[in-house]
Amino acid sequence: MKDIIVSLLIKNTKLQKAEIEKIIEIPPNYEMGDYAFPCFTLSKTLKKNPVEIALELSRVLSKKLPKEISKVENKGPYLNFFIERKILAKEIITQALNESYGSEKQGNKIIIEHTSVNPNASPHVGRSRNSIIGDSIVRILKFLGNKVETHYYVNDVSKQIAMLALAYKKGDKFSDMLNNYIKISKKVSENSKLEKEIFELLEKFESKDKKTVALFKEIVDICVKGQKEIFSKFGIEFDYFDYESEYVGKYSEDILKKFEKTGKLFKDDEGRLVLDLAHTPITRKMKAPVFVLARSNGTGLYGLRDISYTIEKMNKLKGTNGRNIIILGEDQKLYFEQIAESLKLLGYNSPEVVHYSFVLLQDSETGKAKKMSTRRGELVLLEDFYNETIKRATSEIKKRETKGDPKKIAVGAIKYAMLRNDNDKNIIFSWEHSLNFEGDSGPYLQYSYARASSILKKLKNKRTSKYDIPKINESELKLVKLISNFPETLKKASQTLNPSLIANYSFQLAQSFNEFYHSSQVLGSEEETFRLKLVESFRNTLRNSLGLMGIEVMDEM
Repeated sequence: MKDIIVSLLIKNTKLQKAEIEKIIEIPPNYEMGDYAFPCFTLSKTLKKNPVEIALELSRVLSKKLPKEISKVENKGPYLNFFIERKILAKEIITQALNESYGSEKQGNKIIIEHTSVNPNASPHVGRSRNSIIGDSIVRILKFLGNKVETHYYVNDVSKQIAMLALAYKKGDKFSDMLNNYIKISKKVSENSKLEKEIFELLEKFESKDKKTVALFKEIVDICVKGQKEIFSKFGIEFDYFDYESEYVGKYSEDILKKFEKTGKLFKDDEGRLVLDLAHTPITRKMKAPVFVLARSNGTGLYGLRDISYTIEKMNKLKGTNGRNIIILGEDQKLYFEQIAESLKLLGYNSPEVVHYSFVLLQDSETGKAKKMSTRRGELVLLEDFYNETIKRATSEIKKRETKGDPKKIAVGAIKYAMLRNDNDKNIIFSWEHSLNFEGDSGPYLQYSYARASSILKKLKNKRTSKYDIPKINESELKLVKLISNFPETLKKASQTLNPSLIANYSFQLAQSFNEFYHSSQVLGSEEETFRLKLVESFRNTLRNSLGLMGIEVMDEM
């Protein structure tokens, strides 16, 4: 239908197809039409008020509307198009039943790096937001036909691993690592000599001391294996684990030579190699406009290794229309800008970055929110949250005397709670809100799917491919319209890398279905065949929408 409207506008304006497709909109509610064309662009060329242009265009187009368009109206500077309801319903239901949705397959190569938590302990709920957002973005991009590689950058050359090495005892398990880390963190804060030992261990590791390398590897392997097991419970998998230690010295000499040629690399008073970032957009954000790349002894720091790693990823995309995406916490904003400015000096583009805000922990005594901390032990572990959610889900199932898989319900509750807010909005964690199974929650969406499945299950052999479109009532129209919005929501979520658009769309879709269910009889009504098709269309669309968040559905719940 959009193509018909675009063709009409091409014939009656001097705009090209690409220009029209870029600015045509879907109005916020169906009373304002199915598509809206803002006339601001035309006002520049026609030297007229956009309100006048909308009025004139509506008069011209109203005389030659095709059968698919029931009417066109001007509303201020907007031209609103209304599609013939029966034709709209038929097209949308056909698309949803075939699961085509009219989305164009993109087929690009995409590298996405997410999670990358320090391999020093079990991940906490705050950092899991990175994984859940990243995994949803992967699913969205794959749904659109892209070839996506998921990477996990393992920070195995870090102060945290060196600290664990001081506390590690042969036979320690993954479950021991958090307590080890908390204890050693406290000791280090009280004893400056331990701080020196940590840096000596790091120097040994970077100098490839066999004993130290073996110790670090043993600790990291235990942690990575444990983290993988936890994330796999959430259906989060990775194609590649890239280890920071692989980039110690790798490309470093070449990169430093290239920086020297720019005239921006110099030694500071401490003998460190630093990159001059003065006169860049981030100067005002830094206490000193420099980026330290190497210690005074010449060994490279994390930033230099990160530049090497990023260049390697960028080189994999050479000659493609691919995308390089990274998910980072908001505390990494300045650091990422330093990396981006450094790459610019070398002639490289920086990755597309998705910054997310934190999951804050509500203090039980003060009620104030604070950031979770592994070092201080002020956190909620993802595994504990998962197990507790399963318990609550099991209890809810027994209380309601219903069916359902507690693990699927738990994962749905956790993922939806993490995705329903915009990436840049904080989430204040509380057990009560996170495990609420009513209203705007993952279990509510899963239950809506199960309700639709229950209706269709009662059909047995009654289904038919033939059906007539009756006069559509308000609840049917609203549901049809929301189903029709799926491809546009999907496209916008892929462009903005914002899964909350999918989460909020899913909730609106489920709400609309439940309103339809309560106001319109399906089985046994005169419109039974049409309404069953509508129910099936909703179910397909919701299943796909939930799948983009990694939330599994159940036919009974």
